Amino acid sequence: MLGKLRNHAGGEVGDAIISDPEDHTVMDQRGGVRSIQAATVSMPEGKMPAYWTPMYLERLARTYWKFLSRVSLGLIRVEYAVGERRVVFLRRPFILLRFHAPDYETTPDRGIVRWRIQDGVLVAKRNEGYLEIDVRRSVSDRPGYEQARVEVEVANFYPRIATAIARWFYQVTQSRIHVFVTYGFLRSLARRDLEMSAVGRFAGPDARPVNVGETPWAVVLALLVAAGAAVALLVRAIRSGR
Repeated sequence: MLGKLRNHAGGEVGDAIISDPEDHTVMDQRGGVRSIQAATVSMPEGKMPAYWTPMYLERLARTYWKFLSRVSLGLIRVEYAVGERRVVFLRRPFILLRFHAPDYETTPDRGIVRWRIQDGVLVAKRNEGYLEIDVRRSVSDRPGYEQARVEVEVANFYPRIATAIARWFYQVTQSRIHVFVTYGFLRSLARRDLEMSAVGRFAGPDARPVNVGETPWAVVLALLVAAGAAVALLVRAIRSGR
């Protein structure tokens, strides 16, 4: 899928070609999940960040977590701590996923940031699997353009929902949500600036750990009120039908 991005003046600034393999998510016989989503991001020369370098790779990682928080309306947040990252629903103790601090691998034309899974509500097997973003610089076939291939992969992840309920239920709920969010993130890369690093491991000594995500409490309250009203109407309808 090709999405062309344009600046405010109407000029084309970049595009993202989304690769959608038929078996983008597979589960082995033991229940381990492997899922890969990929895009080729193309921008005019001088416009593309060097995603594969340590500093920009760190910013790309932060951008991924920020996007996750944004599409969840701030209900899902990422807490940064020494030695770990926590994906929480609103705040602790509702920890959905806990990762070890990320590992970085870089070469002149490739960068990988990998978070090893530790535990969490969504995890059936502790300390198994990982989430990673893999960026490779490549030669563009379009004169005057730069190109990079970005892959987001989850590997050897054992989802609790598939163990506690059923594999098909995981595939139609949690798996589809992950794929939807990841493709949204990949599409956004050609049209938005990268977030600044939350930790600053490669950006300098002055950065301090922060939580990624701002919860819009007015929206949360409105949703709770709407849910309460819906429940009240349902109860009233049930009682009137007796």
